[in-house]
Amino acid sequence: MYRLTSAQQKIVSDIVALADQAVAPQAAEIDKSAAFPRQAIAALGKAGFLGLTVPAAFGGQGQGLRTAVAALDELGRRCSSTAMVYLMHLCGVACYVAVPEKTEPQLRAAARGDHLSTLAFSERGSRSHFWAPVSRAVPDNGGVRLSAQKTFVTSAGEAHGYVVSTLDADAKRPLDSTIYLVLRGDTGLAVSGVWEGLGMRGNGSAPMTLDRVALGADRALSPRGKGLDMMLGIVLPVFQVGTAAVALGIAEAAVQATVQHVTTSRLEHMGSSLAELPVLRARLAQMRIETDRARAHLTCVLDSLEAPDASTDLLVLEAKAAATEAALTVTELGLRTCGGVALGGTLPLERLFRDARAPVVMAPTTDQAYDFIGRALCGLEVF
Repeated sequence: MYRLTSAQQKIVSDIVALADQAVAPQAAEIDKSAAFPRQAIAALGKAGFLGLTVPAAFGGQGQGLRTAVAALDELGRRCSSTAMVYLMHLCGVACYVAVPEKTEPQLRAAARGDHLSTLAFSERGSRSHFWAPVSRAVPDNGGVRLSAQKTFVTSAGEAHGYVVSTLDADAKRPLDSTIYLVLRGDTGLAVSGVWEGLGMRGNGSAPMTLDRVALGADRALSPRGKGLDMMLGIVLPVFQVGTAAVALGIAEAAVQATVQHVTTSRLEHMGSSLAELPVLRARLAQMRIETDRARAHLTCVLDSLEAPDASTDLLVLEAKAAATEAALTVTELGLRTCGGVALGGTLPLERLFRDARAPVVMAPTTDQAYDFIGRALCGLEVF
């Protein structure tokens, strides 16, 4: 449905082969133990896929969002924790690509598989309003010092590079932020909690503390006070369509698990399979339609991003809400269709049901997306 070129399809096929070997077999244990998917990420790095969107000039594969979305869909189908870690890496890389004169070492390291990136936008004080940090940079010898209480940092303590937002030292409004690159070895950066999530239990989305982290001017990824432009213009499209793709992978996995169950399980006293029950077939049809409809919508968003017009911004705002709501519906239908064996964990549907709920509350939350879309439709300022 994503209409990939032969070259793009070859890349995605290679990722599928790797995911079947190194990602899918780990998914249940990652969920059970809430362990970070180090082996899966290492395998993606070794195969060069941490450089999927790194320009070829820096050793990467130079791919765009269409290929990334197709890859995230496939990874989400096998392990949503791994897929979310990978998505946040792609968001960080998108910021690097915007200022390669400052981030060439990180871009080359990502292409080699030696650098994992992530975002650190949300803060305890402003919660899911990621666009309005409450921390503020303090000038220091031509650079700045950052102190902040960041929340829900995917790959916390595991990533090598953290794309961090903070109010500019001269900020006059809550939106006057600046984006900085903080590296894992920087003094004052620490994981300050644990992640025990209901779903996506392996994505390491823990809080982090920055305590007077010293950064030179070369670590600023956005112009001073213009961090919102980078958040909305560079990060948001990647995050929105990427999260939608992960959600669709979860939905697809639920469809396939349900098909497998109803076509192979039998009502022995009746001498028939579950597939012969019309109500179960009807639910399965609903699951297929919802998944296909959301994937078609996401393809429309990709088309618009590649050929922008007046509808593009609205479609980007819609992408995550449409796909994550579809995943909620599909996983619930799968749980109801398969009954007790799904609820009891014999099938992967119970895990998929939980995983589908995580993206709904990731900033911007689905409720926030609805408000943004409504404001845009009414001609009001979105932010």
